[in-house]
Amino acid sequence: MNDWQKDWFEMLETIADQVEGFFLDVAQDVTEAMNGWVEFSEEVSTHLNTTFVDEVEQSITVLVSPILEAYFGIGGAIEEITQPMTQTVEPMLKQHPACVGCRNFHGQYYGDSLFVCAMHPYGVGEGVETCSDKEAVNWGMFRSDDFDNW
Repeated sequence: MNDWQKDWFEMLETIADQVEGFFLDVAQDVTEAMNGWVEFSEEVSTHLNTTFVDEVEQSITVLVSPILEAYFGIGGAIEEITQPMTQTVEPMLKQHPACVGCRNFHGQYYGDSLFVCAMHPYGVGEGVETCSDKEAVNWGMFRSDDFDNW
C-alpha cells in the first residue's frame, strides 16, 4: 500500500476516534443534564404536592368548620330547650316518682352515682311519694315563640 493510503486510513481512524469521543462526551453531558432535570422536577413535584395538599386541607376546614359548629350548636340548643321536659320525665325512668315534675330535679350521673337534686342528692327515701321541697315546673315560662327561632 502506498503511504498516502496509509496516511488516509490513519486520518480516517483519528477522525472516527475523535467523533466517537465527541458523541460520548455529549451523551455523558446529556445524561448529567437529564439527571439534574429529574432531581429538580422531583423537588418541584414534592413541593407542589405538599402545597396543594395543605391548601386543599385548609379549604376543606374552612368549608366544614361552620357546618360542624352549626350542627353542634343545634345539639346544644335542642338539649337546652328540651331540658324542662327531660327533667320532668326522667324521674319516672330513674325510679324517683316523687321527683316527677320538679324543677329542682337534676338527674345527671357523675361516674356511677346519680345526683338527683341539691336538697336530696340521692333522692327522697324509698316509699316516699311526695317531697316537701318539690317546686313544680312552670310550663308557662316557655312560650311557643321560643321554638320559632329554629
